[in-house]
Amino acid sequence: MIKLQPKPHHQVTLLRNGAEFFPALLAQIALAKVEIQLETYLFEPDEIGLVVAEALMAAARRGVRVSVLVDGFGARDFPRLLRYQMRQTGVRLLFFRPEIQRFSLNRSRLRRMHRKLSCFDGEVAFVGGINILSDFDGPELAPRYDYAVQVQGPIVADIREVLSHEWRHSAWAQLKKAWARRYVLNTSTQYIDGAEAQLIIRDNTRNRGAIEQAYLQLIEQAKSEIVIANAYFLPGYQLRNALLKAARRGVAVVLLLQDERDHALLQYASWAFYRPLLKAGVEIYQYRAGFMHAKVAVFDGQWATVGSSNIDPFSLLLAREANVFIRDERFATQLRADLHHHLRADARAVLPEHVQQANWGLRALVWSCFALVRLLMGLSGYGGKKYLE
Repeated sequence: MIKLQPKPHHQVTLLRNGAEFFPALLAQIALAKVEIQLETYLFEPDEIGLVVAEALMAAARRGVRVSVLVDGFGARDFPRLLRYQMRQTGVRLLFFRPEIQRFSLNRSRLRRMHRKLSCFDGEVAFVGGINILSDFDGPELAPRYDYAVQVQGPIVADIREVLSHEWRHSAWAQLKKAWARRYVLNTSTQYIDGAEAQLIIRDNTRNRGAIEQAYLQLIEQAKSEIVIANAYFLPGYQLRNALLKAARRGVAVVLLLQDERDHALLQYASWAFYRPLLKAGVEIYQYRAGFMHAKVAVFDGQWATVGSSNIDPFSLLLAREANVFIRDERFATQLRADLHHHLRADARAVLPEHVQQANWGLRALVWSCFALVRLLMGLSGYGGKKYLE
């Protein structure tokens, strides 16, 4: 059972969308002297991805050890020419569980590397939900809504170890023995007063339920308010029940969720939970301005989390994920204010009468999607009835 035991003395900076994240990321790539480690699920060769790739190649040319791990499914169409260029300049590029058989029924294919982590010289790190790709999805849509955090402090060493462990594991699995070497990096960073923070990862070994357990602890101890913004929201029984109990004991529970715009199957399936949540007093809002990719939460204006983990079966049962949990009133207040801005400006409230007045066609669609998700989970052997009962 994971316990929230944050370490003190962290400087944390909230980064909103690619507009704030990519300049910060590129600045750290340019400043790196010894080592760059980066993990991402998606790495698109668009106007942003090419700039990041060129910055990484420039770092490798000046002698920085650059290690980039991308998911073999998420980045399966990564251009061969760009792979060649990056490797020729010295960037060590690996694909986590590379897709060899596109149509294989092996269920291990579902275990993806969904984290978005990076670390620079063991001193600065980024944690969040932002992939390496442009967040502009079209002229009629707002930039993709997402968050990341820039961190300095003791947990940077934890982030570096997580990155190094996954890198060595992937290198050994792909017979890259020379790349699997362990590097010791001594830093002279002096940590000053700041926020308390803890990195929590989810994997398929010792940390299977770690992120879900952290959410449960904070939900169960909440006294006044819980605000969750999550793009893919299909919680299992424990999390759903914890939210219902929190609302019934008087906690203001607010959910900001994506509408049916993206991954409609999961979005419609999640609507099956709207009735009991609304009945318990939970406020539900659907983000309408564009694509939402956020995975954040604030508890009682004191605790906050930012990371890659959705609240759905893929993230909580299958994927490698990483969230930072921060106990700091200043940071929590800043994130809460931004969430409430989007609630007011870009979201539509779901009211009990919306559910009651839904036509039979929509109800049939919702329950069909929910049944299909349960079926797929049952066939895959992950979760099934135990998760969605």
